[in-house]
Amino acid sequence: MKIKKWHVWLGAVISVVFLYLAFRKVDFLQVWQALKTAQWGWVVVGLGFYFAGVWLRAMRWQVLLNPVKRLPVMRLFPVVAIGYMGNNVYPARAGEVLRSLLLKQKDDVDISACLATIVVERLFDAIVILGFVLLNIGQLARLNTTEGILAGIQRGAVLGGVVFALILLVFLGMVLLPARTERFFGWFIDHLLPEKIRLAVKRILAKFMDGLSSLKSPVESLKVLLLTMLIWTLETGLYWGVAKALGIELSFVSLMLVNGVVNLVLLVPAAPGGLGTFDAASKTMLELFGAGSNLALSFTLLLRVALWLPITLLGAFYFFKEGFSLTSDLQGMQADYQAAELTEKSEPKETL
Repeated sequence: MKIKKWHVWLGAVISVVFLYLAFRKVDFLQVWQALKTAQWGWVVVGLGFYFAGVWLRAMRWQVLLNPVKRLPVMRLFPVVAIGYMGNNVYPARAGEVLRSLLLKQKDDVDISACLATIVVERLFDAIVILGFVLLNIGQLARLNTTEGILAGIQRGAVLGGVVFALILLVFLGMVLLPARTERFFGWFIDHLLPEKIRLAVKRILAKFMDGLSSLKSPVESLKVLLLTMLIWTLETGLYWGVAKALGIELSFVSLMLVNGVVNLVLLVPAAPGGLGTFDAASKTMLELFGAGSNLALSFTLLLRVALWLPITLLGAFYFFKEGFSLTSDLQGMQADYQAAELTEKSEPKETL
């Protein structure tokens, strides 16, 4: 798979910095001892919660895709797993591209519409994650936390919440006022783009808006929100299982805050799988809740393995089963499919 070099180098530099922050001032012998004596049965229990959440992700995607094409959850679950594998192995969150390519190749779902549903997923994920942080931020205020750290987390969560809420409102506007939206973007397309590609770009815009169709129904939107909340609650179950395995006594609500902050930090671009950013954020949060540096790093490493290895192996299994390989030019395939969408003969909507 071809990835721009600057993506790789930027992610590598950021990861190195955060890895230094994660691994400094620890006794690796004590970390190893904690991992050797961990009760792995609790990790297995946590993984049960986690994979239940992955299944619900497939259900949520089904709800979002229904206006575009109805697909069974059994078909979407392997694609979701492949997406996880792509994000964990390739730079620049290429798993999202993988998902759209698979549905185009195997189920003839327009790439633009598919990407729109994935963007909506990420928006709901971000809003729920930020909710985890804001609703539980008071816990940090009761700890011996420096004002700078607490204020930084709070400002980041509030700012992120405002940004993602505004983006979601824009999307809702595209859904509820399609004619006005098409006229608005159509004006820019007609005045800023070369004439020979205007019709094609309008067609892609129309397909992207089709991918947002599920938001037209308040019931479906509420269903997506509730599924998202349950997904992230179940993922916190893995954090809980890892904590229990290491004898760390933290409440489930506290671990929801840890989960929220860690995923907030994962918005920073880094190497695949959030290498470095995940580790520094997780270790820092455990330290804030009173765990020593060695135990905090043990928790982080065990959690990383639990989050990364099983879903990556499962995604790789489905990936190869679909006929792909690690040398597949996914970006080239995406360009070919999108070029086909640009040149298809069907007429765009009249409002365009």
